[in-house]
Amino acid sequence: MAWSSSSSSGTAPQEKHDVFLSFRGEDTRYTFTGHLHASLTRLDVNTYIDYNLQRGEEISSSLLKAIEDAKLSVIVFSKNYGNSKWCLDELVKILECRRMRGQIVLPVFYDIDPSHVRNQTGTYAEAFEKHERNLQGQMHKVQKWREALKEAANFSGWDCSVTRMESEVIDKIANDVLEKLNRVYVGDLDQQIAKLEKLAELQYLFYTKIITVENLEKHNATVQRLTELKMERSVRMLRLSPDMLSHLNDSKRNSNYFDF
Repeated sequence: MAWSSSSSSGTAPQEKHDVFLSFRGEDTRYTFTGHLHASLTRLDVNTYIDYNLQRGEEISSSLLKAIEDAKLSVIVFSKNYGNSKWCLDELVKILECRRMRGQIVLPVFYDIDPSHVRNQTGTYAEAFEKHERNLQGQMHKVQKWREALKEAANFSGWDCSVTRMESEVIDKIANDVLEKLNRVYVGDLDQQIAKLEKLAELQYLFYTKIITVENLEKHNATVQRLTELKMERSVRMLRLSPDMLSHLNDSKRNSNYFDF
């Protein structure tokens, strides 16, 4: 479970989060990404956004940890995303978490053709000419960035160049993020519930054909388990923080309703 989060330039400890936003600040911090963050917040989606305007040469360990802790990363590709070594390092880390941790990756293409990201053309070609000049002794790193851009640009995502209201696109992206997170939290329960509902139907049909106490008890046991799983599903969908769920620890000893 997780609770609300956004980062700041201070040193205060960060709260838990579900979503990490990767973006080029000068392009979208106060426009598209800022509005997306607000939309996610309204949906009670706990999101990490880096407000630190002063960045060093290397990505910070706290930011790497923030990426690792997320269940889903939204990558907002914009015209100058490829100029930032910091953003490219974030991207490499996000894809590592996808492979190692099963993190969901959702690319968003804002004011940029996806093919420019995929093939490093246009402003991305200019960015990589600069990287290759400045990092002549680290061409393996530049190549890793190229591969990461190509991989991420091939994922299913959102192309904001399609003619429609930006606010409408942002709301659709935010709801898409919420739906994907919900599947993370309750996808396993949904599978169990579907199977047990089918089992309960078969058991009841069998009971109507052969009416015995044993057959009725089997059906009732399945219905009870279904009730427990649906209750657990409802609690998970709230995405409550551990401290908010702490009161359940004692009740779990006396009830089977919550099984986390």
